[in-house]
Amino acid sequence: MVQQTTNIGKSNRVVTGVVRGSYVRLMTAQQSLNGNLEYSVCALIPKKDQKTVADIRAAIEVAKQKGKAEKWGGKIPPNLKTSLRDGDVERPDDPAYKGHYFLNAKSKNKPQVVDQEVRPIIDPQEVYSGAYFKFSFSFYPFAVNGNNGVACGLENAQKVRDGDPLGGGASAQSDFDVVSSDDDLESALA
Repeated sequence: MVQQTTNIGKSNRVVTGVVRGSYVRLMTAQQSLNGNLEYSVCALIPKKDQKTVADIRAAIEVAKQKGKAEKWGGKIPPNLKTSLRDGDVERPDDPAYKGHYFLNAKSKNKPQVVDQEVRPIIDPQEVYSGAYFKFSFSFYPFAVNGNNGVACGLENAQKVRDGDPLGGGASAQSDFDVVSSDDDLESALA
């Protein structure tokens, strides 16, 4: 299956190929460190998905040029922070990040979350860390308190398939047996 991505008109927007979601907070906003309610995700992008990686790098370059013109006084800062990071370098002890780039994306606005047939997903249990998605992201420059960089805005998500949940914890099905009768319950209480 060929993963298709789109860098919309050499813009700062990207629609990814199939990536894995980690720290998935797409259905309910969480309070961030700065006190804002935000929706967010960490997208694990396979290094072999060269099209998505190239599209993200191109969108970051567009955002850098915008930052140069609008935020950084006509120059790109030498130690500019960007959203795309190497999981093998920054998270070497986490097997989920091995062979992946990753980026953190957030939004104050709730993203649209749809299924394979582009129908809205209503059940929050369907959207979890470890599932596989396609995302639309926008990249934008920032300059805050001497920190300069290119951040990633979360736009929309399409869940394309289930995956093994990330983040530990066992399922109720693996923890418990079926209690089939009052006899089972009485013997358990004895």
